[in-house]
Amino acid sequence: MGPGPSDVHPRILEAMSRPTIGHLDPLFIEMMEQTKSMLQYAFQTENPLTMPVSAPGSAGMETCFANLVEPGDKVIVCQNGVFGGRMKENVERCGGTPLMIEDEWGRAVDPQKLEDALKANPDAKIVAFVHAETSTGAQSDAAELVALAHQHDCLTIVDAVTSLGGTPVKVDEWDIDAIYSGTQKCLSCTPGLSPISFNKRALEKVRNRQSTVQSWFLDLNLVMGYWGSGTKRAYHHTAPINALYGLHEALRILEAEGLENAWARHRRMHNALKAGLEAMGLSFVVDEAHRLPQLNAVTIPEGVDDAAVRNRLLNEFNLEIGAGLGALAGKVWRIGLMGHAARAENVLLCVSALEAVLNERGAPINSGVALSAVQKVLAAR
Repeated sequence: MGPGPSDVHPRILEAMSRPTIGHLDPLFIEMMEQTKSMLQYAFQTENPLTMPVSAPGSAGMETCFANLVEPGDKVIVCQNGVFGGRMKENVERCGGTPLMIEDEWGRAVDPQKLEDALKANPDAKIVAFVHAETSTGAQSDAAELVALAHQHDCLTIVDAVTSLGGTPVKVDEWDIDAIYSGTQKCLSCTPGLSPISFNKRALEKVRNRQSTVQSWFLDLNLVMGYWGSGTKRAYHHTAPINALYGLHEALRILEAEGLENAWARHRRMHNALKAGLEAMGLSFVVDEAHRLPQLNAVTIPEGVDDAAVRNRLLNEFNLEIGAGLGALAGKVWRIGLMGHAARAENVLLCVSALEAVLNERGAPINSGVALSAVQKVLAAR
């Protein structure tokens, strides 16, 4: 129950154990097409260029920046946690100039700050932001931020690593140009693949670049020879066959549950966890209006040893929760409710185990009330 990877669904593990076939085998190509179609459903898009990059979410990030940012491009990067900082590094490595908008960690990106930056930099080409900041559990208003960017003729790059499958992501409705995610969070799959989607505007920029994409492996002009539709598949790289079996099964599970049902399940499990933790007297870092249901940043009570509690939970209760990153290191725990892990039994285990360990250490909490608060939410329909 950390910030990822999440528990992998048993059906996905079984799928990954199946015999490996060739990456140009007709059966595998058929599965590739099915995977692309199911990813379009997950992203809520009809973008033809919707596919998994053969590497983890960080490579999905780099695919977006390496293909869209050219030397000299000004890119407005909104940072409210760790991963906005990684966006900045990508811009710099592509030869672009990052223009930073910074918000306090734990807060959503401020649309007014973005609008001010766009007005002050009319030559900016791209706006990049994290929809669901994994380091804090804060969720920004992607629709509003994208709309502001487009009003000033900027393309958008959106990080949806922690949001895809767990909270609404609507690529076409929000008019997102380029977006990337990861398989190891709310899709309940193993790490190692990064779903991406580019719309027509973004593809036009890729096809009309003045310079060559700096990464051969991530150059979409080349990759689409393998993942593109309507043409004879050309060898680009040996795809991770068994990992793609797993993603295919993960997306089948998502389709069977229904995207809106998956969003509702994550929200319900968050509400149950919230009820238990708040009954105990613990508080959340992020304001409720901007709080991710699948990534819960909880303030560590004063005087409590962060690492000692996490080690006790892991060794005695077989339960992993995450530490804080960057500015929040030692100040928060990050409790994940992602994909297959977003289940009632996990919420009950987490609340009861955390209460036991904090009591053992003399922390100032309310004892004996957390589980009943959780059960009250779970019982309500």
